[in-house]
Amino acid sequence: MAEAESVSVEGSDSSWLDGRTTEQRPSWGYQRMLGERLARVGSALDVQTGGGEVLAEAGPLPRLTAATGSWPPNIDRVTRLLHPLGAVVVADADEPPLPFGDEAFEPVCSRHPVTIWWEEIARVLRPGGTYFSQQVGPSSVFELVEHFLGPQPEEVRRARHPDDAVADATKAGLEVVDLRSERLRTGFHDIGAVIYFLRKVIWMVPGFTVAQYRDRLQELHEEIERNGSFMAHTARFLIEARKPD
Repeated sequence: MAEAESVSVEGSDSSWLDGRTTEQRPSWGYQRMLGERLARVGSALDVQTGGGEVLAEAGPLPRLTAATGSWPPNIDRVTRLLHPLGAVVVADADEPPLPFGDEAFEPVCSRHPVTIWWEEIARVLRPGGTYFSQQVGPSSVFELVEHFLGPQPEEVRRARHPDDAVADATKAGLEVVDLRSERLRTGFHDIGAVIYFLRKVIWMVPGFTVAQYRDRLQELHEEIERNGSFMAHTARFLIEARKPD
């Protein structure tokens, strides 16, 4: 517990969790599908790029590639990663407007965006271009959330539903051409993994501290000791929406 409470959670590197968690991955393979799309275009924008690793490892980047990020500690590191690959990194507050001109990019992509500004995505997409994104779906890891916070109201459990994404994309003038959704098993194998996860994914249990939730952590530790792990389910969906010619 002490180690999990003190280890750094900055950046997108979660290697401290290796061996402490298991996570089932979506069947569609977002990074592979992204690479296929990048290989046939001349420009691309990755919104809320995080640590930049997904974009960097998707394959050769188009001649004109940009990525946005809002977290200052990440910007320098992402720049060092993506600049040698030919991508420019733009510090952006993740609020409209996007700092690019109209119809600038063929695909706009994003893995696990926090907020999606559909009108801005439609604006910067070229006609015929697509928005391609893997997103966190409703009630993701809520077995863990509700262990600490208790039962959540239906409007909270339903937030980030793929049907809402389809409605918002359509309202912005885009045509949804692909939509897939899965619920996937995630196991926490020691209490340190739970602490690290809740410190890193701060919106799951807002204001989480070990001191505040020590009793609930003790209960969860005992359950993990009895069963070998604590099982939860992540929700993921894939959406691709096309801007008409």
